[in-house]
Amino acid sequence: MKTAISHSSSIPGASDTRPSVAVVIPVYNHEQRIEGVIREALKLGMPVIVVDDGSTDKTPEILSRLKGITVLRHPENQGKGAALLTGFAAAVERGCDRALTIDGDGQHRPEDAGALMQATADGSRVIVVGKRKGMVGKNVPWTSRFGRGFSNFWVWASGGPLISDSQSGFRLYPLPEALNLDVEARRYQFEVEILVKAKRRGIETREAPIEVVYQPKGVRVSHFQPWQDFCRNSSTFNRLIWERIFGASRK
Repeated sequence: MKTAISHSSSIPGASDTRPSVAVVIPVYNHEQRIEGVIREALKLGMPVIVVDDGSTDKTPEILSRLKGITVLRHPENQGKGAALLTGFAAAVERGCDRALTIDGDGQHRPEDAGALMQATADGSRVIVVGKRKGMVGKNVPWTSRFGRGFSNFWVWASGGPLISDSQSGFRLYPLPEALNLDVEARRYQFEVEILVKAKRRGIETREAPIEVVYQPKGVRVSHFQPWQDFCRNSSTFNRLIWERIFGASRK
């Protein structure tokens, strides 16, 4: 289905300047945290593009009253990957050549963006992944720890980079390169597949340390569905390994 885009506000001064980095925040039913995330992101002094992926709670209402951001909306939920691609395209339209992605659940601290930016201080066109520290403690679900190790191995086995946090959503992407990697996944699996596809095209992945905030159970917002997401992950990795063996997607 074709993505419908609407703008709730424009970026101040966008016609006078062409910033190189835009903040892209995908959001789906994050009414508890999204306002705080956006207010902290605005402090970075970069254009902030929020992609509402068909939220059915109060998220659209909250976004409509926030100033200084651009809001794009999918009429129906299409998945995190689809939301990121919509944000990337909007960033390119605004003349940006990189996108800083931040999750809308409050897990990331936008002020850690400096660590990701520093990783490309040499001007390299690479993907930078925020390596989450402190993935221990009673508030960190075991599924997050297990999922990270599972994903790290299969990203590598699929021909991707060997990194320590392939599931982190706090990233810096080069644009328009990230739009041209033929990534098929449109949900959470987008973030692992793009690492594999990037390496196949000769785009390096680097890591930078970041903090992570896990709210207590009952307060934390999560759309993780263990069995469904496990099946989707397995399907994605099976496809990527098949392509690696038989060269189905190589150009």
